[in-house]
Amino acid sequence: MPSSRVTDSVAHVALVGAGPGDPGLLTVRAHDLLARADVVVHDRLVPPEVLALAAGARLVDVGKRAGCHPVPQGRINDLLIEEARRVGTGGLVVRLKGGDPYVFGRGGEEATRLLEAGVPFEVVPGVTSAVAAPALAGIPVTDRRLSSSFHVVTAHRRAGAPLDIDYEALVRTGGTLVFLMAVATLDEVCAGLVSAGMDPGTPAAVVERGTLPDQRRVDGTVETIGALSRAAAVGSPALLVVGDVCSLAPRLDFRARLPLAGRRVVVTRPRDRAAGIAGLLTGLGARVDLVPCVETRAVPPALLAPVVERVPDFSWVVLTSTFGVSCLMDALDAAGCDVRWLAGARVAAIGSATAAELARRGVRADLVPEVYDGAHLGAAIASAAAPGERVLLFRAAAGTRDLPDALAAAGVPYEDVAAYETVLAPEPAPEGLAEALADGVVDVVTFTSGSTVEGFARLFPDASGWRFVAACLGERTAARARAHGYRAVVAPEATIEALAHAVAVVQFSA
Repeated sequence: MPSSRVTDSVAHVALVGAGPGDPGLLTVRAHDLLARADVVVHDRLVPPEVLALAAGARLVDVGKRAGCHPVPQGRINDLLIEEARRVGTGGLVVRLKGGDPYVFGRGGEEATRLLEAGVPFEVVPGVTSAVAAPALAGIPVTDRRLSSSFHVVTAHRRAGAPLDIDYEALVRTGGTLVFLMAVATLDEVCAGLVSAGMDPGTPAAVVERGTLPDQRRVDGTVETIGALSRAAAVGSPALLVVGDVCSLAPRLDFRARLPLAGRRVVVTRPRDRAAGIAGLLTGLGARVDLVPCVETRAVPPALLAPVVERVPDFSWVVLTSTFGVSCLMDALDAAGCDVRWLAGARVAAIGSATAAELARRGVRADLVPEVYDGAHLGAAIASAAAPGERVLLFRAAAGTRDLPDALAAAGVPYEDVAAYETVLAPEPAPEGLAEALADGVVDVVTFTSGSTVEGFARLFPDASGWRFVAACLGERTAARARAHGYRAVVAPEATIEALAHAVAVVQFSA
């Protein structure tokens, strides 16, 4: 029976499904709750990209591993109640569970305990790996030509206990069988199916790390899949699919045909600006490692306020990055102004992304050069500016000299304002990445500026002899990369879309 305990002094608890692994498969409701959470109690298989959405939350790891449960389920149940009481009225505790909370996730036990304690809760379903992993490996769990039903079974056994599976009932269904947590018991499951009358030649597949960029599928039959999986060194997490629908996988595995399938790419942009290029590369099939080799730090807006107060003294305001646009808007706010303060000046942007960020803030760029770099921007302004017009450059402290040199050569007066600075290699190198680079496991490293090259070189001083390709935004960035001994290719345009295309058409060494 529900508790009659007063609940006004406790936070709301949400049992949220994190989906099968791919952050793009997180539900909109889950995304919203993570953004508002005070505490997130999470499982082992929740990817860091999903945890990063809970930027303002305290993270509590209660993850379980095979044969190792550092936080027993009973303790997790009690912890949710304790956190709800600690956070208090108006707060939010998210219990973030891999897949769906109610599909072998013990969410029912947690919900029951919250109910008994009088803690208000909700359940947010997640995409279960039982459907998503086969689908992204080319296996539809139902197909009216081959299977009209599917059945999800846990292949995980309690310590020292046999599997509690009615193999005869499963064989009689004639549908697709999906066994979750199947690595350790693969041979036992297949033997049980055969002993219950299943044809040993029935198609079967094991899907490892389903929905993730490094997902693998091993194809076989009920008779052979165990040996094939061992030969491929399949590890957890993985699931077993049994049924005629597995025969469709070689034709329906669209991911295997993506241009960067099986490739690993390092993105060196600052973490807060890496999502665009990372998303494009992931969509092309790549496994992406985010390795921020630089960090962009804004000058305090209050220090820039006196500069923007003088905007009416200038005929042009020039922005050379999306981050610079953000700095300008923050400085305007600190000065008690808004975008109307720019009305008397023409605004120039170095490229389409900067122009788009200006437009998002309510400002239309008056000038964008045909070639997105400082030299062409300076030449375009010099050509458009009337005699005596002054230019305000709002850009990085250590920006290249191309832009101001072009203005100076044309006799255009300017003021160069340092709105932000770039710090090299702000984070340590991720564990194991140096070895992966040295072993040739990483195929491409993307560089969007000379500073990202220098930050990477600081993190990996021995990289000149490694086999990766440096995909660069602009010839100057490529020149920096070549100076460090990297094999460089240049994007055809200075956009992240063009950079992703350059990665996709790289000619990889055998």
